[in-house]
Amino acid sequence: MSKRVVITGGAGFVGSSLCERFLADGWQVLALDNLCTGRIANVAHLQDNTDFELRVCDVSEPFAVAGPVAAVLHFASPASPFDYLKLPIETLKVGSYATFHTLDLAVEKSARYLLASTSEIYGDPLEHPQRESYLGNVSSIGPRSCYDEAKRFAEAATMAYRRTHGLDTRIVRIFNTYGPRMKAGDGRVVPAFLSQALRGEALTVFGDGNQTRSFCYVDDLVQGIVRVLESGDFMPYNLGNPVEFTMLELVQEIERLLGPTRMEHRPLPADDPTRRKPDIRRAIEDLAWSPLVPLSQGLERALAGFRARLAAGHLD
Repeated sequence: MSKRVVITGGAGFVGSSLCERFLADGWQVLALDNLCTGRIANVAHLQDNTDFELRVCDVSEPFAVAGPVAAVLHFASPASPFDYLKLPIETLKVGSYATFHTLDLAVEKSARYLLASTSEIYGDPLEHPQRESYLGNVSSIGPRSCYDEAKRFAEAATMAYRRTHGLDTRIVRIFNTYGPRMKAGDGRVVPAFLSQALRGEALTVFGDGNQTRSFCYVDDLVQGIVRVLESGDFMPYNLGNPVEFTMLELVQEIERLLGPTRMEHRPLPADDPTRRKPDIRRAIEDLAWSPLVPLSQGLERALAGFRARLAAGHLD
């Protein structure tokens, strides 16, 4: 029997890309998703593959998986500010209850466990770039805390299961990732700018536009996740692109692809980080991993996907 992996959030933006990758690598894939933010369209092209199964369920509730499982990847969670601010309780539940449920599954199956954490656990960082050893500058009561604290709790739970049960665990802290399957209206800057530009709308720039992000194309992220799963250790790994861009520089990249645009400035949201850049030396040294797709090339790929969805009337 080929190896089998359970991927929660398997119909999401990153989760569906992981499903593709594991199928290509010869695994059987069970994707679990309640479609709260995921979409069946993301995995529709996989449905005829006999090694793929999508089960619509809420992993914040108890669930069972029959048969052997070699790996459990917990990627279920709202990940965009628009989604987790709209669904704060669901976000906290998937970071707590669902983390316990997936950890219990891994213990039951003697499976390797990988948690999708986030750069958001660093908050608005006082250290730049952010190393895995940095403990963060976060607010436990701010509007973004439902996501930040859910992920911090999930990391603590993962480490507790390792120490208590000897579970073979991995943690990846994902920095800003983008690609063609992102929802246009999910509040993250790349899909927002691309969809607004395609529709001839003004680009929404928060603050003065000088806050920074570092953008990692989804294919690079997936490769990093696979390497962490296969050969990483139990301590967290930053996965992201260390090349830093201001929002105004991102606007220039959009204009390079789509021509002149207009900007509409709005106040900077509460607790929104002003700088974000990963220190990925651990991933480079341990895993021989670093991102290969530059922003210019990644935006072209994402734009092609957004154009196709717009033409089909599915750019939501």
